[in-house]
Amino acid sequence: MWAERGGTGSPVVLLHGAGMDSRLWDVVAPELARHHDVIRYDARGLGRSTAPEQPFSDVEDLRAVLDHFGLRRAALVGLSMGGETSLDFALAHPGRVAALGLVGASVSGHPWPQDPESVAYAAARRERDAAALAALELSVWASMGRAARGGELIEAMVVDNARRRIVSEAYLAHSPNHDAEAHLGDITAPTLVIHGDRDHPEIGAIAKRLIADIPGARGEMVPDADHYLPLRTPERLTELLLGHLSPYRIR
Repeated sequence: MWAERGGTGSPVVLLHGAGMDSRLWDVVAPELARHHDVIRYDARGLGRSTAPEQPFSDVEDLRAVLDHFGLRRAALVGLSMGGETSLDFALAHPGRVAALGLVGASVSGHPWPQDPESVAYAAARRERDAAALAALELSVWASMGRAARGGELIEAMVVDNARRRIVSEAYLAHSPNHDAEAHLGDITAPTLVIHGDRDHPEIGAIAKRLIADIPGARGEMVPDADHYLPLRTPERLTELLLGHLSPYRIR
C-alpha cells in the first residue's frame, strides 16, 4: 500500500472512504502535521496502492500500516468506510487506539435502507459498470456538486477509483464480517463524531447512534458540507480535530 508520513508530535492516521483515496486529506493533512505526526495511506486497490490478488481485511491492513511505521498506538481519523474500519480496529485492538475522529462514518452491522440508490449501487457493482458507479457516487454523496469547493478533486478521485473500487471490493467481500454497531459500548477511546449537514440522511442517523452508544462520545454537525467534508470545509474540520486530538487527550 502507498502511504506517506509528515509532521511531528503524537501520531494520527487518516483513513479515506470507499471509492476515494488519500487525496481526500490534501488540505487537512498539512495543517494537522503542524501539530502531529500524520500518516495517510491509500487503501488496498485504490489511489496509488496496488490491486489485491487475494482476500484481504482492511482492519488488518490498518494494523500493518501502524506496524510498518513502528507505531504502538495512534489516533485514528476516518471518513465513511475509513470510520467503519477505525471502529472495527478499535474493538479488535483497543490498546492501539488513542482517540477516534469519526467523520461521516459508517459502522459495520448497520442495516442500510433498501432504497433505489442501494439497488442501483448493487446493480453497478454486479455489472462492473465503473461509469455508473462513479455517477452514483457523485450524485448521492457529493450532492453539493462540482462547482462547490473541492468539487474538481472529488470528481477526479471518484472517476479515477471507480474501476479499482469494483475490483478491491470484490476481494474485501471475502473478509470476516464485523458488527461494531452491537458493540459500541465497548469502545474505550475518546471519540468525536462529525458529519455535514448536507450529508446523506442515513449518515446523520448513524452519527446519532454513535454519539448515544459510545461512552463519552461528542458530536459536531458542520454546516455547508456533504459527505466529502474534508474538502468542503477543511478549516472547520481541522479546528475540530486539533481540539480533540490535542496531546493531553491521546497520551
